[in-house]
Amino acid sequence: MKIQVLGTGCSKCDKLAENASQAARELGIDFELEKITDLNRIMEFGVMLTPALAVDGAVKFSGKVPAAEELKKFLQ
Repeated sequence: MKIQVLGTGCSKCDKLAENASQAARELGIDFELEKITDLNRIMEFGVMLTPALAVDGAVKFSGKVPAAEELKKFLQ
């Protein structure tokens, strides 16, 4: 599974990456984490609010930082 965190590299983006990694590890998922900070690439996903999370190229949400427990539903 490819988990992509879309954002400019702010503290919220880092926290989202941390929470997503934690959720994937707790679920026992084999994953690759990619942080996308290039605004042109972020816009290619159609994201207007960051941070955002994409799983295997599909945006699951944007504009918030859910806790690891909440992220599990996006990763299953």
